[in-house]
Amino acid sequence: MTWLLLSITIVATVVSDLLQSYEMKRAGRQSVDARGLRRLLGEIARRRYLILSIVCLAFSFFAFMALVQSAPLSFAVPASAGSFILETILAKALLHETVGPRRAAGSLLVAAGIVLLAQGA
Repeated sequence: MTWLLLSITIVATVVSDLLQSYEMKRAGRQSVDARGLRRLLGEIARRRYLILSIVCLAFSFFAFMALVQSAPLSFAVPASAGSFILETILAKALLHETVGPRRAAGSLLVAAGIVLLAQGA
């Protein structure tokens, strides 16, 4: 059950972040002042990918809450960093972002840490 909850947490987080990034790039630069908050909230409500992103984030949150009930926090938090690896790969593949050698190396280090965690679990 631990691995299932971890997988749900990671996938939901990745989907949420990708959808949010995609929608924000489509929207362009926005500035918000105190009076523009209502307009911004209305704009958010009309953006379906942003709404879906929020739903995925809620799934991630509740799956993570269930995960920390069944696994030690010292495992759950670092293991959920697997989302960084997937996000880096998918940001390059789907959003056409530049991933330089430093970012790639960072993702590989995270992957190595997760492997170490999995061996001790």
